[in-house]
Amino acid sequence: MTALAFSKGHGTHNDFVLLNDPEGNLDLDEALVARLADRRGGIGGDGVIRVIKSEHLSEGREVLAQESAAVWFMDYRNADGSIAQMCGNGVRVFAAYLERLGLVDFTDGVPVPIGTRAGLRTVRKEGDWFTVGMGKWRFTFPEQAGSAGLDSEVRLVGISGTEVRPALSIDMGNPHTVAAVSNADELASINFTDIPEVSPLPPHGTNVEVVVPLPAQSTAEGSIGHIAMRVHERGVGETQSCGTGACAAALAVRHWLSQSVASSQIDDDTASSVPDVWLVDVPGGQVRVSVSGQDVELSGPAVIVADGTLDTALL
Repeated sequence: MTALAFSKGHGTHNDFVLLNDPEGNLDLDEALVARLADRRGGIGGDGVIRVIKSEHLSEGREVLAQESAAVWFMDYRNADGSIAQMCGNGVRVFAAYLERLGLVDFTDGVPVPIGTRAGLRTVRKEGDWFTVGMGKWRFTFPEQAGSAGLDSEVRLVGISGTEVRPALSIDMGNPHTVAAVSNADELASINFTDIPEVSPLPPHGTNVEVVVPLPAQSTAEGSIGHIAMRVHERGVGETQSCGTGACAAALAVRHWLSQSVASSQIDDDTASSVPDVWLVDVPGGQVRVSVSGQDVELSGPAVIVADGTLDTALL
């Protein structure tokens, strides 16, 4: 038996196979990742996350040069075996896995640095949720985004047959293209069986989010934005949730709202506040996105549901 210990976890039903390989002894190639993530022939998941010490990867050593306390690196792979730069739900599940393994003590409110291929990230625990400092976001095509608020087109199947919708491209360490629809019925009607066609397509492909704005919520701290979202992830297909996608979706809607405020296209009550905090409903639950200038935080649950041992020769 070629024994491989694993765990299984999810963040708002974005699920992952988790591997503890601190010294980097596992030959984690594309074929093995794809077999592990296979929902019929393997364990099943939207991706595979390996716990490895930052010092054993070139990207990890780059993070260590910036922050020596970033001992642990999230080695994330898509379900098809391809390497991904970042996964917002994955970081939270990675943190919960580190805690379960006893490798990190997440004292409430104290941020812990973690290495990723998108650079340094920080995670802190708040009750049952984890909050991730997602780093800085940027527009993929800043000139078009700033002048028109739109820089791309997405061909969506299922809305009155096939429709091309204008979209906005946002980089969260990985690429996203966000389009909007007007109501929940349109959102539900989208067919994500095939990869959505995006033009122009970013060099390494893109994740596609489709959003519908929902009524904002008024609190003592101010207005909280609210949207619903579905996502097609590159290398995976439609998933129940995407953390970086939730951030990109909230940022896109916030940008469109800001442009409307600037051009006085909305009423005075709405114009008085463009929310910096957004609730994002996804098929797998709800996450919270907080924006401060170019910095973004993502908050949500992370659950470890199983531990096991796999005979890799049987895959």
